[in-house]
Amino acid sequence: MCGIVGYVGPRDVVGVLMDGLRRLEYRGYDSAGVAVVNGGSVIGSKRVGKLGNLAEVLRHTPIHGSAGIGHTRWATHGRPSDSNAHPHLDCKGRIAVIHNGIIENYASLRDDLLRRGHTFQSDTDTEVVAHLLEEFFDGDLVGAVRRTLKVVTGAYALGVLSADSPDRLVFARNGASPLIIGLGEGETFVASDIPAILNYTRRELIVQEGEVVEVTREGALISTFNGQTVDREVTNINWDIGSAEKSGFKHFMLKEIYEQPKVVKDTLLGRLRDDNSINLRELGLSDERLRGIRKVTMFACGSAYYAAAYGMYLIRQLAKLPVELELASEFRYSDPVLDEHTLAIAVSQSGETADTLEAVRIAKTGGATLLAICNVVGSALARAADATLFMQAGPEIGVAATKTFTAQCVDMALLAMHLGAVRGTADPETLQKLGDALRELPSLVDQALNVDDEVAPVARRISKATTMLFLGRHVDYPIAMEGALKLKEISYIHAEGYAAGEMKHGPIALLDENVPVVVLATRGPVQEKILSNMSEAKARDSRIIAVANLHNDAAIENADVVFAVPETHHLIQPIINVVPLYLLAYHIADHKGCDVDQPRNLAKTVTVE
Repeated sequence: MCGIVGYVGPRDVVGVLMDGLRRLEYRGYDSAGVAVVNGGSVIGSKRVGKLGNLAEVLRHTPIHGSAGIGHTRWATHGRPSDSNAHPHLDCKGRIAVIHNGIIENYASLRDDLLRRGHTFQSDTDTEVVAHLLEEFFDGDLVGAVRRTLKVVTGAYALGVLSADSPDRLVFARNGASPLIIGLGEGETFVASDIPAILNYTRRELIVQEGEVVEVTREGALISTFNGQTVDREVTNINWDIGSAEKSGFKHFMLKEIYEQPKVVKDTLLGRLRDDNSINLRELGLSDERLRGIRKVTMFACGSAYYAAAYGMYLIRQLAKLPVELELASEFRYSDPVLDEHTLAIAVSQSGETADTLEAVRIAKTGGATLLAICNVVGSALARAADATLFMQAGPEIGVAATKTFTAQCVDMALLAMHLGAVRGTADPETLQKLGDALRELPSLVDQALNVDDEVAPVARRISKATTMLFLGRHVDYPIAMEGALKLKEISYIHAEGYAAGEMKHGPIALLDENVPVVVLATRGPVQEKILSNMSEAKARDSRIIAVANLHNDAAIENADVVFAVPETHHLIQPIINVVPLYLLAYHIADHKGCDVDQPRNLAKTVTVE
């Protein structure tokens, strides 16, 4: 949620910090700040609003130092303001702290510190950490951090800078707040996400929960909260720098929409064999164990939830297993019935989503086998899981998920086919046809992007709408919900995704000439039904925008606008159908002048509940 960067080394410290913060803007923020050690003092600046506000101050009053920390904040305690922005200082102004997450017992700690004479400058939970460090510091910054961590409770990633330790930083992690260390030659970087430091180094250490890291120019020393040294293998990141840049596109989101063919290809690589069988040995789950599964429970949030919904249909059909699907934020309250014969599937791009991780804890406590579908190696979800299917989507900078949703859907198809084959429940001919469809999928998704020129003018015409409906049936129902979510997220137009058969049960009352309706009407077993729903909407004077296959006369005749996409097996077709929906949402938002990559009130990874 918040962005964290740190640096110790010979470069311009503030330049490195600001560059890292710019690359983390996609995470969402309301204020930003930096602090450095200079001449035995801590100096810095922080400002509410966009990073440009802070950059302007630093242009007029430049600062330099030997080590520094930077932060972009997304408010949880205290309104967005200059005073509530990070870093926060102790009373003496010699210790600076940045923080991602929540200090749950901050209120009682604050009251105690006030009684002991400390003065607070903000309304945040974070500032209590700075004052605790002030009390515990005796010349040993790492020791002071350890003692502080014994007092605070919550989920956090903390960064600490001290005027009395001018060439070192100390970081700590507990809970769903990611933190990575980048290793250079005579310099070391810290960040809450890979793109912030990818321009400087590809050699990284992933900080895990319950760890403290002492950072110097020579590298990083990792230890547990109790002081036990941890040996951590260096991870070499193979993402290219261009993957974290716009590469000539107007927005990251548009670039990532156009990366979908490559993402599909990468996700299939090594998993779809030449004979169309599925190779998921990476899971480490034996065939015997999978044959012993009696029920599947799935949970996720946001777009990942809709990808899971798509997977639910496929697993039921191919693996013949009962599947329960629930929002991760509701899973903890639903008293789920779990046992050792349950396969729990958690879906999360970041692997750090707080609600999903809480659901993971409950699933594991209930004895379920946990399978994660995730994009980030070393994430909290990947570490907690018994098996992980990585998405191979690379970094996604735009807040609104696009290519990662597509990768999740491909993984769902692979998993469903694997389960169907292992359990002997899927018809071999069907699996062969699905394999053929997956083999062609990268090319078909690429072809679907050709509708872009047709989508843009339609988007301009309907951009003044105040509400829209998205209709789909069966495996296209989750795609309708995903299309509506994207429109809401980035254009701020109210939209709803419905199972088309439900339209007569209420939503049809909304329809008139001012309510555009997007209908997923590609060929398949339910096409006749969806065309009937299209006619019903047309009869209420709604403008009909159909996603249909080429030469699909029945769909074309009933629509005002058709976005034609290539045809494939109906169970795989939704992965193609989502492409024009992403382009439609993007062009509407862009035409309205919305901040496409950083929608208001949203963050890329929700690390607090």
